Amino acid sequence: MSFLPKEISDGLERARKLAERKNPKLKVCIDGQNHRVLSAWDDGFALDPDVRIRGRVALYDGERLISHCLIVASEEADGERRFEYKRITEAVEEQPLDFYRAPDAPVALLEQH
Repeated sequence: MSFLPKEISDGLERARKLAERKNPKLKVCIDGQNHRVLSAWDDGFALDPDVRIRGRVALYDGERLISHCLIVASEEADGERRFEYKRITEAVEEQPLDFYRAPDAPVALLEQH
C-alpha cells in the first residue's frame, strides 16, 4: 500500500517502466532458454527476428523475475520480432498466506537430534 499522492505514484511507475525499456538485462525465458529483450514497451517487447516463441513466458530483469506473460507474435519490423502481451501477471516477492500468522510466531521449527 502506498501513501504517496497519485501524481507521484504514477510518475514513479512511468519512470520504472522507462528504466525497464532501456535496461539491457531484460530477458525472456521459455522452456529453459533465455532470449535477450531488444526493446520493451507497455504492450509488449521485441526479440531477435530468428526467435520463434509463443505462449507463456517469464520476463526477467537480470536474475529477478518481473512477470509471467502470455504472448503472441505481432510483426517483424526494423530487424526485430515484436510480441504483444495477451496477459501479464506481475511477480510478487512474497507468497500470500491463506491463514493468519501471529506476528511473534516462529518462522521455522528445528528438531533436536
